[in-house]
Amino acid sequence: MASLSMAPVSIFRHGADEEKAETARLSSFIGAIAIGDLVKSTLGPKGMDKILLGGGQDSSVTVTNDGATILKAIGVDNPAAKVLVDMSKVQDDELLREAELLIAKKIHPQIIIAGWRKATQAAREALREAAVDHGNDELKFQQDLMNIARTTLSSKLLTHHKDHFSKLAVQAVLRLKGSGNLEAVHVIKKLGGSLTDSYLDEGFLLDKRIGVNQPKRIENANILIANTGMDTDKIKIFGSRVRVDSTAKVAEIETAEKEKMKEKVERILKHGINCFINRQLIYNYPEQLFASAGVMAIEHADFVGVERLALVTGGEISSTFDHPELVKLGHCKLIEEVMIGEETLIHFSGVDMGEACTIVLRGATQQILDEAERSLHDALCVLAQTVKETRTVFGGGCSEMLMAKAVSDLANRTPGKEAVAMESFAKALRMLPTIIADNAGYDSAELVSQLRAAHQDNKSTFGLDMSQGAVGDMAALGITESFQVKRQVLLSAAEAAEMILRVDNIIKAAPRKRVPDHHPC
Repeated sequence: MASLSMAPVSIFRHGADEEKAETARLSSFIGAIAIGDLVKSTLGPKGMDKILLGGGQDSSVTVTNDGATILKAIGVDNPAAKVLVDMSKVQDDELLREAELLIAKKIHPQIIIAGWRKATQAAREALREAAVDHGNDELKFQQDLMNIARTTLSSKLLTHHKDHFSKLAVQAVLRLKGSGNLEAVHVIKKLGGSLTDSYLDEGFLLDKRIGVNQPKRIENANILIANTGMDTDKIKIFGSRVRVDSTAKVAEIETAEKEKMKEKVERILKHGINCFINRQLIYNYPEQLFASAGVMAIEHADFVGVERLALVTGGEISSTFDHPELVKLGHCKLIEEVMIGEETLIHFSGVDMGEACTIVLRGATQQILDEAERSLHDALCVLAQTVKETRTVFGGGCSEMLMAKAVSDLANRTPGKEAVAMESFAKALRMLPTIIADNAGYDSAELVSQLRAAHQDNKSTFGLDMSQGAVGDMAALGITESFQVKRQVLLSAAEAAEMILRVDNIIKAAPRKRVPDHHPC
């Protein structure tokens, strides 16, 4: 009888790698904590910026303190770090820091997870009880929105002009009438002027030109939005040739092509339009035909612009023109050219979707404009969520301390090792005000201990006032955040940390071998 070999058997392909148990868990913690450390210094009203330098010949420079932008820009190899990049959250790295200490004390991951789940529930309940709802009071709710916008922008480049941009963001979101469809809010960046020259324009602005000799102003416009080739029709067979025995025959081919284009333009005009907007180029001949018919033609409108224009004017994008009765045209009361700085744009006013608007951003450099757009987008997203779920909570670390207090109280009533996990959860929550104070250069140990004492004394609206470097009343200071966003951050952070804590094996596939290219000859 053949003796069985006791040597370990590898079931993986050559080159594949495997990390087991403690090694896998440690690898996950290291990657996740490194990601947290990277974005930690951007938090709070006095957070720092990062410079992201792109690779390649055209090295683009991005200056930002937006955590999601930073995480998207960096390339990471660590699988746990990739999970956090996808989540784009911060609290989870603090949870994993605490988990690493508990694992070192030989507490099983499942016990930690069980404690965290109870802690998450307690924190969520505390947050819900602390939430304030002014949804039925229009004036108070508008003030809540302004406070949320100011809080969101206070850590961004726009902090010095936060009142101006908060007003723009609130006006834009309130125009949406509760739909939360941010596609109707168009942001255009134009170099020149200062940030305070930025403004909100009702209607839609398209950064394109009107064709030569065509009307520059149209009232009661019927708009056909298309994605079709308006250049000379070409034979699409690779390598084909046409042989002629005289130049007259070449002229005949050109005439036939012009006739085909003329027929296509006539089919477009049968739709009863006075404005034609195309995703692709419009060559000189069809442009002349549109001019002769008194139709405004706009070429090469970028696809996002065309889709948004179709949305706000109530039209649809067409590619064929044989059945005018089936095509849905867009409508607006007035199309005209306007000047912004030294550039000419096309303005659509009185569009079918009345809530549509355009925010025109002005600034000295492209980097400032790009960061202003990212900051404004963050504010718009938070405000759109708040309009749907009108409850608000207080910022400045107030909500985190409230939740931490609720979790600590639960830990004190819970027997066994789960209580240790709950206390670590509370400690992770208290790290957020600590980070905010550290980034501002204040003594975080002193401030957080004062804040903790205030919450124990039932001063449940107290948080960190970073303009004074002291503990203050967030209700009086108007530092407000969206309940929906805060709740989602809590749940996402807990879920991401739990997912990484469950890992006990990392298996890396064998890299694909590069095969040298062989010439067919």
